Amino acid sequence: MEATPSSTLSLPKPIDISSDQLRFLNHHFPAQEDVLHKAPPLLAALRSHYSDLNSHLQALQTALTQRTVSWIRLSSSAKTTLHNLHISLQNLSLLTSQYGSGLKKLQRVLGTELPQLAREVLRIETIRSYLEDIITRKQFTMLPRYALETTLQLEARVGDLEDAVFCFVNFHGGKMFSGMLSNSSDAGTKHEKLLQAIKALNDLEVLVDVMKLRPQWYHLLTSVDGRVDKTLAILRPQVFADHRSLLASLGWPPKLSTSQIESEKIAGLPNPLVLMQGEKRKSYSNSFLALCALQHLQTRREKRQLNLLGQEVCMIQLWAIDELVSPIASRLEYHFSKWIDQPELIFALSHKTTRGFIAGVDDVLQPLIDKARLVNYSAKEAWVAAMVQLLSEFLAKSIFTDLAERYQDKQMKSEVIELWLHLVDLIVLFDKQMQSLVSSDVTLFLTESERVESLSGSISALMVFCKRPDWLKIWGKMELKNACRKFKTDLKSERAWLVDERHQDALQLDTEFEQFLLSTREDYRAPLIAESALRITWEMVEKCQTMPSTLARIQFVRSTAVRFLWYFFKVLLLRCNKTEISPDNLDDDALVRLSGSVNASKYVESKLRQWSDDVNFLEMKVAENDTSDQEKDDSTEISFFREEIKSLSELATNWLLEIISVLLRQFETLSWEYVQKVKHYDQQLEGLTPVEISAAMDITISVDFIEPLDVLRSHLMLLRMRLNPKDFLDLWRSVSEGLDHFISSSGIGCGIQPFDNRIKQFETDMQALFSVFQPFCVRPEAFFPRTIETIKLLKMNKGRR
Repeated sequence: MEATPSSTLSLPKPIDISSDQLRFLNHHFPAQEDVLHKAPPLLAALRSHYSDLNSHLQALQTALTQRTVSWIRLSSSAKTTLHNLHISLQNLSLLTSQYGSGLKKLQRVLGTELPQLAREVLRIETIRSYLEDIITRKQFTMLPRYALETTLQLEARVGDLEDAVFCFVNFHGGKMFSGMLSNSSDAGTKHEKLLQAIKALNDLEVLVDVMKLRPQWYHLLTSVDGRVDKTLAILRPQVFADHRSLLASLGWPPKLSTSQIESEKIAGLPNPLVLMQGEKRKSYSNSFLALCALQHLQTRREKRQLNLLGQEVCMIQLWAIDELVSPIASRLEYHFSKWIDQPELIFALSHKTTRGFIAGVDDVLQPLIDKARLVNYSAKEAWVAAMVQLLSEFLAKSIFTDLAERYQDKQMKSEVIELWLHLVDLIVLFDKQMQSLVSSDVTLFLTESERVESLSGSISALMVFCKRPDWLKIWGKMELKNACRKFKTDLKSERAWLVDERHQDALQLDTEFEQFLLSTREDYRAPLIAESALRITWEMVEKCQTMPSTLARIQFVRSTAVRFLWYFFKVLLLRCNKTEISPDNLDDDALVRLSGSVNASKYVESKLRQWSDDVNFLEMKVAENDTSDQEKDDSTEISFFREEIKSLSELATNWLLEIISVLLRQFETLSWEYVQKVKHYDQQLEGLTPVEISAAMDITISVDFIEPLDVLRSHLMLLRMRLNPKDFLDLWRSVSEGLDHFISSSGIGCGIQPFDNRIKQFETDMQALFSVFQPFCVRPEAFFPRTIETIKLLKMNKGRR
């Protein structure tokens, strides 16, 4: 029987339950049996609570509507009053020629009543827009009970800010009031209005800091920030204009003449900051503090706004210091433009100007900075950084732009490279001079990382390359080409692959103690060319140390120093590959060449490991890992030169193994006759005639065993002189292990029977083999465990016979 649609059974659809609802149910119903007796009272309680909330919501909505209507009515009344006032003003304008008192009344209305009325109307309109926005977005139901009070408080703070800014600007904007600022009392009133605006902005930020943690306030905060930004856009230009006018009245900037600068007399130029006294000093101090306070609040706002997006804000310079440098810039650039072909004079003028006024800047401004409570700000550092930025901008605009264009012309390329590299050398020297002006006191209480960030992060004319990656790439190509050219010249030297003769003469073959803690090139017995490669590499690294951007430093070092290290690696590899060694042709020159290459590789590897521990390379490695999309392996070595270290280590290891292999195969080849005769007893009389080599000790070894021992000893002693102690230690131990394995696996012991008299001879030969390694350790037989075991077995069997 087919089921009809009406009779078809279906399960109810599952209900989606949020995590909060699930926790609520688990809290009230911990067990299934609790549902039956706890559900009815819980449902009644929830319904009662919902009814109370609904009643409260309706009451709030009613109050909101009433206040909205009240303010709308007030707004209409204000508009009517304003209209009537406009008509009255028109009437008063007709009577001004007849009644002098009407003019005074008009001035009072225009100067006091009208601005106040306009601000009140603007505030009412703003509040109404807030309320309409809340109702339109239906956000009111999501706000807590104090939403309306907080909104009104926020509006009051914004209104105070706008009032203070309006009063401050009003002293400047209306020409009819310009005469009011002629005396000190009016100037004090103007400054007081500015302080009120700053205080209102600070109070507003305090309130916003409390509200920013609540996501439901986002739209309201956005609206507030928009109004504050508009207000600050009016306030800041006027504050800067006042500060510049004040500086001009003080006589800043001082006159600079080329003759004074070239004659080293700039330090004697009068500094207006030091000379100001009385009211001028007070006015400047007030203006400086106000500008610092405004900058502090602006930075605080930017940090808060960027943090909402998960970003960070960078440290900025002091506006008040920048205002000192800005008027100097035009005067300096006048001289700079005449010295394009003599950049040395440009850098000298910049350095002397900065040094000449730094003492006055520090003496006058640092106490004001401390009074403004700007932590970690230094007047010296801000002054020097601003002057460096001035020079960097001129270099980018007037010199590097032209050089970059001329670099594209192949006929001009060689000339441009020379000029470019010379200019970079001047910049590096200039950066060091400028940093020395502030390094004495700014970095006294800073950690190493903070010191690097403080100095190299701001005081560097190399910032010109941070803003132009294309110029950074051109510079890297020039530096790499120049480095390779210098290295090729060093390679042509006859002493390139030699170790210092003084160090070679100091080596003694009977030394009882080997130094294994290697640090210098002499310790590693590396050739001079290794030091040359490191020196050229470090020169390129050092040139970018003051570059402000970490990513720019990474790009430069990777394109210059690292690529040069790979070039050096290829030189070592090619030298090793050209060295032919084999068991049949193992001469001393080949071992010396390979030893020098291995030592050079090990020495450069050790230096790269040492460099990688430097804070600058650690910082670059961390930044590189953060920007890399590749998977990171926590087990790998964290080193900026990890790949280069790995390649150099593998090169040294591979060729050490090659030397060990050739030594063992040569010994096996030379001792073949000896092994065969020992294994075959019937040839004993023919080939095993003992030879006395030490009459005093009465020790004799087999004739066929003399040559392999002598050749092995000769090669080992040569390697001991030429190879670094660490690698030689590994080499002779590996050789002894290989020989031990060869002797035990060659079957020599099998050819000697218990009744054979050759047991003593075999032991004597092995003792001779052990003596080859006597200069390298106290008990060489300890490194031949298999051979010693064979001798013991032979003696035991002979004793049982």
